[in-house]
Amino acid sequence: MSTLDTPADSLDPLALRRDSLPLRGRTALVTGASRRRGIGCAVARRLVAYGASVYLHHHVPHDAGQPWGADPEGPEGVAAYVREARADPAARVVHGPGDLAGPEAPAELIGTAAEALGGRLDILVANHALSGSDGTLHTVDAAMLDAHWAVDTRSVVLLVQAYARLRAALPDRTPGGRIVMMTSGQDLGGGMPEEIAYGLAKGALASATRSLATSLADLAVTVNTVNPGPVDTGYLTGSAYEAIAALFPAGRWGMPDDPARLIAWLASDEAEWITGQIIDSEGGFRR
Repeated sequence: MSTLDTPADSLDPLALRRDSLPLRGRTALVTGASRRRGIGCAVARRLVAYGASVYLHHHVPHDAGQPWGADPEGPEGVAAYVREARADPAARVVHGPGDLAGPEAPAELIGTAAEALGGRLDILVANHALSGSDGTLHTVDAAMLDAHWAVDTRSVVLLVQAYARLRAALPDRTPGGRIVMMTSGQDLGGGMPEEIAYGLAKGALASATRSLATSLADLAVTVNTVNPGPVDTGYLTGSAYEAIAALFPAGRWGMPDDPARLIAWLASDEAEWITGQIIDSEGGFRR
């Protein structure tokens, strides 16, 4: 084959082989990782299985006030569960609390996580959200709207801001910068008429995805948002659970590791050309 016939992006065959630990040496903060049955915990397990060190953020009082309750083994039990999946013995798994409703809390969390992981933060997965305290158009009030805005939207944008400032202090275009936000399919099907405050807050994140991606492009950071669809995290049982399962072509709910696999891939170098996207990981859910 002549030089003119060689594709411009031709790679050595060895470069095409997948690394078994694609995140070795990388560091990650996963927010809302306080329950072993949750998406945040599943994401953290995938990241450490790929070689990353992870800081687990939790806010136990939130879960304790929900019908499903807090994890019976507490934050250290969750951390131990994540450590079981660790592939690199040198990788660290640490955890700490944080109420992200306060305006200063996001920047403080970024600083704490970076310090605990050796001074650098490569991956931010903003998985936390406020559950409850919501209503329909006829019952929602200013307090509900403000509460969801503070936790579900404002805190995420402030986390991204603090993360960006941390990355800006690194040498130019340090590779491996990844941000993944979470949304809830509020723009699909019939929307979320029973959860107006939550739907609005998550919709704002979806709308901001491309703007944030553009803002961080010069830092070699990708920004994407994942809609995991209905995931079995233990919040629904009985006939209602079965009715939702029937809406999936596979006949089952999404499991926490379903979106976790996508998020872990987005955190890897294989996804370096994917940014500014809202990606549905719903298993064909029929609304």
